[in-house]
Amino acid sequence: MTYAEAIQFWFGRVNYEQKSPQVGDFKLGRIRQLLALLGNPQERLRIVHIAGSKGKGSTSAMLASILQQQGYRVGLFTSPHLVAVEERIQVDQQPIAQHELAALLREIRAGTPAILARDLTFFEIGTALGFLHFVRRRVDFAIVEVGLGGRFDSTNVCDPLLSIITSISFDHTQILGDTLAKIAYEKAGIIKPRRVTISGVRNGEAQHVIEAVCRERRAPLRQIDADFRYTHQPALMDADHDRWPRVQVATQRRDWPAVTLGLIGEHQACNAALAVAAVEQLIALGVPIADRAVLEGLAQVVWPARLEIMSRRPLVLLDCAHNVASAQALVQ
Repeated sequence: MTYAEAIQFWFGRVNYEQKSPQVGDFKLGRIRQLLALLGNPQERLRIVHIAGSKGKGSTSAMLASILQQQGYRVGLFTSPHLVAVEERIQVDQQPIAQHELAALLREIRAGTPAILARDLTFFEIGTALGFLHFVRRRVDFAIVEVGLGGRFDSTNVCDPLLSIITSISFDHTQILGDTLAKIAYEKAGIIKPRRVTISGVRNGEAQHVIEAVCRERRAPLRQIDADFRYTHQPALMDADHDRWPRVQVATQRRDWPAVTLGLIGEHQACNAALAVAAVEQLIALGVPIADRAVLEGLAQVVWPARLEIMSRRPLVLLDCAHNVASAQALVQ
């Protein structure tokens, strides 16, 4: 199976990033069946699971950068990709190699009954690829971003160390619902019993849903503005200035030192606060993470097309905002 043949097999599946799905199209039975055939690789990973309408990719990248600065081997699963599909599956910021991708796809095709292979979606196969690659590369941690929603997202078969919900805003309303409460309920599907959930949700309607689901599942909840907060010094970027933003995070445990942040915008300062709150929870679980790793990880994080500076004369920014909330953040 060549790389081209592997890509043809993968891209030949139905892709709900390009085709409008119906509510009943999302279910977890297929991905569970596929992963069982592959030996359930997700059960051999230490996972942080991240959902949200906006900010989940940036928060994932920040947390991965911090853990990598500590010296851990870190898997990062995100979507969609900007240029090449391999970007979705990274270990220590290196996308999966084409020969590794082809080998894993060959393994998936060979081990999957035809009737199941016919029904698998593009994202379900991608999820299995990510889990398999991270196990084969023996990552210490896997940061896994939800593709769509949370409750029926194919990544939601994992048993994470903790869950993060970054924000709730109107997006994919034809699938997730037409109110913030309905959308929040879908995102809250990643909350696991007795596992800490870290929330950046600020809308009251959505916040109440997150709180209710955490109570029901006896999942400890850490919330922005209540359990941790941040102050933000904006960047100053033009042809003559190069001042990166700074963020200072305060939690119930401590005041963290102010740090330069490698991503621009107050919304990124909020994402950094979520990453720091996640770090504190990992430390509470016995994971050694030094202050230096947190500060350097936030300063050196790279996440393309998030207010990315493409030119100084003239000043050109590239941003992938594509719903009302992210467009408002871009304008701000």
